[in-house]
Amino acid sequence: MNIYVSNLSFQIESEDLRSYFEEYGEVTSAKVITDRQTGRSRGFGFVEMADDDAANKAIEALNGAVADGRAINVAVAKPKEATNNNRSTSNSWR
Repeated sequence: MNIYVSNLSFQIESEDLRSYFEEYGEVTSAKVITDRQTGRSRGFGFVEMADDDAANKAIEALNGAVADGRAINVAVAKPKEATNNNRSTSNSWR
């Protein structure tokens, strides 16, 4: 199950995020999302857990928990919606 974690302290790194969730079961991946230009945390991340029951327990236990001084939000990640990035290809400027 893919889990979305928000309101993270900017000092939390991917390994910290992994350690919060490992208490509840096997973590297959943990990633704090960073800004492409600066490399600094954007304050949210994703955790993938192998077992859905363990993931649900982690969500229940960690949603609202304080991590590095901030109450974090933890929920099932929603699938990324397909975006229509196709800009008009008409040559209306001609």
